[in-house]
Amino acid sequence: MRRVTPDLMSLNTATVKQQWNLEQCIEGCARHGVGGIAPWRDVLHEMGVSKAAKHIRDADLQVSGLCRGGWFTAEGALTPAVIDDNKRAVDEAVELGSACLVMVVGGLADGSKDIDGARAIVEEGLAKTLDYARSVNMPIAIEPLHPMYAADRACVNTLRQTLDICDKLGEGIGAAVDVYHVWWDPEIQEQIKRAGKERLYAFHVCDWLLETKDMLTDRGMMGDGVIDIPALRKGVETQGFDGLVEVEIFSATNWWKRDPDEVMQVLIERGATAC
Repeated sequence: MRRVTPDLMSLNTATVKQQWNLEQCIEGCARHGVGGIAPWRDVLHEMGVSKAAKHIRDADLQVSGLCRGGWFTAEGALTPAVIDDNKRAVDEAVELGSACLVMVVGGLADGSKDIDGARAIVEEGLAKTLDYARSVNMPIAIEPLHPMYAADRACVNTLRQTLDICDKLGEGIGAAVDVYHVWWDPEIQEQIKRAGKERLYAFHVCDWLLETKDMLTDRGMMGDGVIDIPALRKGVETQGFDGLVEVEIFSATNWWKRDPDEVMQVLIERGATAC
């Protein structure tokens, strides 16, 4: 299994979202020798898509993914506005030269308890977005989220569910495997094999802290929690995944309060020792 050197890592901008804007993230990756970046759309829009794309190219960085499309249930039904926003996200990913557009698909509509209905909306939204994404050769990566997010963020919660959707929709759609969301799943290695190289589009790392204090903003640095990250990485790389290892850490009380250059140094160290 390959050693995770800085050039094989990607910085998801959420990891330093409180300290750096996108331009600073790009400069920080270049300064620390990190090979790639994964911007969120909010910081991308702040900088401007064309300007960001140029800066990323000038820094010789890969884009491991654009975060995020999806949220198909945001308006309670699949509205033209939601579809249009996802098409814009596809176009932005293309302009950046991103490896994929990551989809956080959305949870229950406001006031709803119909999770099957939400999943039907999501599948329809993915199909319509995929039709457009295929026309511009942009891979769509569904990111299954931990079940604790099923109500408010993503009603697709396992890699099995993700691949069932992919089976229905065909080419051009696969999975973003985030260890934070899938580590607990007793089927995960089996489903990674099912995905195969052709449907493994992204691999995200952080850690699950034993005493997690916030469902969204208390993720750990790799090696500080309970996830067997090397086993999951071995699983995807055995199938042929050779993309960047993307670090995505939401940490309101710890890593978002630290000097961002320190954060970069630690994630590089942990890439080598805990991934």
